[in-house]
Amino acid sequence: MQNTNLPQKFDHNTGEAAISKLWEKHKAFHAEIDETKEPFCIMMPPPNVTGSLHLGHALTFTIQDIIVRYQRALGKDVLYQPGTDHAGIATQMLVERHLAKEGLTRHDLGREKFLERVWQWKKESGDTILNQLQRLGVSGHWERSRFTMDDGLSEAVKKVFIELYNKGLIYRDKRLVNWDCQLLTAVSDLEVEEKEQKGHMWYFKYALKNNPEEHIMVGTTRPETMFGDTAVAVNPEDERYKHLVGQEVIIPGNGKAIPVVADEHADPEKGTGAVKITPAHDFNDFEVGQRHNLDMINIMDEYGRMNDHAVVPEAYQGLDRFEARKKLVAAMEGSGALSHVENIVNMLPYGDRSGSVLEPRLTDQWFVDAKTLAQPAIKAVEKGDTNYVPDNWANVYFEWLRNIRPWCISRQIWWGHRVPAWYGPDEKVFVATTEKEAQAQAKAHYGKPVELRRDEDVLDTWFSSALWPFSTLDWPDQTPELKRYYPTSVLVTGFDIIFFWVARMMMMGMHFMEDVPFKDVYIHALVRDEKGQKMSKTKGNVIDPLEAIEKYGADALRFALALLAVAGRDIKFSMSKIEGARNFVTKLWNVARYTEMNGARLVPGFDPVQEAALTINKWIGSEINAACQKVSEALDNYSLGEAATTLYHLVKNVFCDWYIEFSKPVLANGTDAEKMETRATLAWGLKRILMALNPFMPYVTEELWSHLRPASATDNDMLCLKEWQGSSGYNQLAANEMNWVIELISEIRSVRSSLNVPPSTIVNLLFSQLNDEKQQWIDTNLQLVERLARVTVNLEKADGQDWIASVVKDAVFALDLKSVINVDEEKARLQKEIVKVDKDINLINSRLSKPDFVARAPEAVITENKERLAELREKRLLLEASLNRLR
Repeated sequence: MQNTNLPQKFDHNTGEAAISKLWEKHKAFHAEIDETKEPFCIMMPPPNVTGSLHLGHALTFTIQDIIVRYQRALGKDVLYQPGTDHAGIATQMLVERHLAKEGLTRHDLGREKFLERVWQWKKESGDTILNQLQRLGVSGHWERSRFTMDDGLSEAVKKVFIELYNKGLIYRDKRLVNWDCQLLTAVSDLEVEEKEQKGHMWYFKYALKNNPEEHIMVGTTRPETMFGDTAVAVNPEDERYKHLVGQEVIIPGNGKAIPVVADEHADPEKGTGAVKITPAHDFNDFEVGQRHNLDMINIMDEYGRMNDHAVVPEAYQGLDRFEARKKLVAAMEGSGALSHVENIVNMLPYGDRSGSVLEPRLTDQWFVDAKTLAQPAIKAVEKGDTNYVPDNWANVYFEWLRNIRPWCISRQIWWGHRVPAWYGPDEKVFVATTEKEAQAQAKAHYGKPVELRRDEDVLDTWFSSALWPFSTLDWPDQTPELKRYYPTSVLVTGFDIIFFWVARMMMMGMHFMEDVPFKDVYIHALVRDEKGQKMSKTKGNVIDPLEAIEKYGADALRFALALLAVAGRDIKFSMSKIEGARNFVTKLWNVARYTEMNGARLVPGFDPVQEAALTINKWIGSEINAACQKVSEALDNYSLGEAATTLYHLVKNVFCDWYIEFSKPVLANGTDAEKMETRATLAWGLKRILMALNPFMPYVTEELWSHLRPASATDNDMLCLKEWQGSSGYNQLAANEMNWVIELISEIRSVRSSLNVPPSTIVNLLFSQLNDEKQQWIDTNLQLVERLARVTVNLEKADGQDWIASVVKDAVFALDLKSVINVDEEKARLQKEIVKVDKDINLINSRLSKPDFVARAPEAVITENKERLAELREKRLLLEASLNRLR
């Protein structure tokens, strides 16, 4: 053996940084248009500029980067486009919190100064997450990084808004929106988080105006909204109330008379069958109000306080909505108008950013006619122009788009793309790219110059994000990059933003580019904790990927995630999974040390499958070829978990556990030709393994390649730019022989282990049934079998009737174990173990058979019990088999 230049282990903290600088120095991931190559493009989902790398990011970008690195190795012209999102509400909230520490609000600064502060923050901290992604090993073309509010993208946003407005697909309307009383802005339906709460249903008596002794009972979970009631609705088929339709009832809270209307919204089977209609404060009531031409009375200000509208009694004006509720309920109870109260569980809408209860509010907002834009986006997926992986997610996409509502795109904040609209003296709207253009439009309209007022609102963050696949390629300019890389190849994302982002990119891409924005949409699972529970700070089960990288390295985190990336299944994740992947990195490192210490060097043109004389070398070459072929097929189908598992098995179970052990006797005692061939095979095998693992573990493989490559190579000879190696064949004869030898050794080890035979004890082995082919295999590999199975082979075919027999592919062998163990003691041990396992099985069976337990226990606990039960049953079978061997 020789000395090695490789240290004992890979120092990921210094090694990863050095390799990143090497990639940057040689611009390894720059996209250079090459018409001789097939284009391949992935757009990074732009993380929020406020963001810090979390485990969801780590999964998304690991999957993307594996795909990108693989496609680059296939020789394609790859663009991996990075960038960040301005994250309107999130960024404004963050900067406002900073201001609050100084005792200031944004209103103290004014709009212009506040926006200067936001841009200053963005300059200082806005690229944090991109730097973190680079630590993960993400191979983007970082010099092309875009920001949703940079000049080019901002111009694209204006053009899109103006064109859609001119086509009537963007319009201004007074409609109900989800209003955030804390952030003071509208939020879209998708930014609403429904939470289950314990609440109340209050039942009030609405007396008939012409007969105060008679009343309709109306239930509500929001009594404070009764001041804005403009009708009570009953179902037209409800016999109980038909005679009251057209009459008036009195709102008990303010004495106002309102009509009884017949509408199918009222469900006779629900509550009393009569519902109060508050069109300005409930989405369903808004629709009823439009059908019956009812007044829409806004009774709250933007802070969720009762306003001074005439219908709101003076005693309630200025009260917070929840304080007003308490006061009103008490007053109604005192007056007798409150009939009774039910305890209920209902869903309340919360803002996903502020965490405050949202209020349906009637305001003037900008909307997109999403229904019209959705039609081409639906047809594109129906035709297969864009495919979902797994394909069941297409149904989720269709369901949402076929029932889509108008998209509210205006936000009452300051940070974002300002709506390019101006208002004349009579509120006439002028939509234009600049104020100068708007002034020209106004002059043409009024016949003279007039003073214009700019719209204060900004656009929903997702409006600019919807343009990401083509705006980042400099649209509307017809650049070479736009022509080359649009449509992009695949979008990788979580299912939670199919509605927020995927569907909207499809709508905008189909409208403005007349083509889909991506050919495939790969939807990955959610990352949960090891028990299957959602990760949250309150549960204390969150894994910080940056801490994981610091402790175990980016390669370990990436490979751990890849191993678990199975389509359609949530990922149960834990630090132990990353630790296991780190151990795999160490094993790979030790393979390289073994290779180097044995003087293995790459031999140009050498291929063991085609040229080797030794069966073990033909075999390992074949196994590596087969594994790499399987990895290629898996990656082509986005089966990353299968690809990673294949490589794990190849390195750990085939190359390390078997081939290295097979090579040791040759390197120690073989002929010079055998040693030379085996060294060449070791180097060839390590190179193929490093190349196949590079997309998954880019840092350690790049480092090991720098030691394996020829000494004459320069530092721009990087593994990340090497061409993917296809299969050079499979030697079936060599595979049959060596795989049988492996099965034989494994079975002998299994029998020894199950009967507690000490590892150091040499046991006699004989074959009572062996055909000529397998006899030859034993003759050829006798030294390997004896050394690795800790046996002495008796080539005389004795009967071995008192020995313990087993079978490997029609070859019967027997071990003389009864002479090295106490059979009675071993039987007693196995029987005792079976009794214990049976007890555990009965306990879990009893637990799972109880309906109460199954109904109450969390799903993760049920799954854990079922998995434990399966493990115990498997263990019992093994124990029983071991006991039977001794009978």
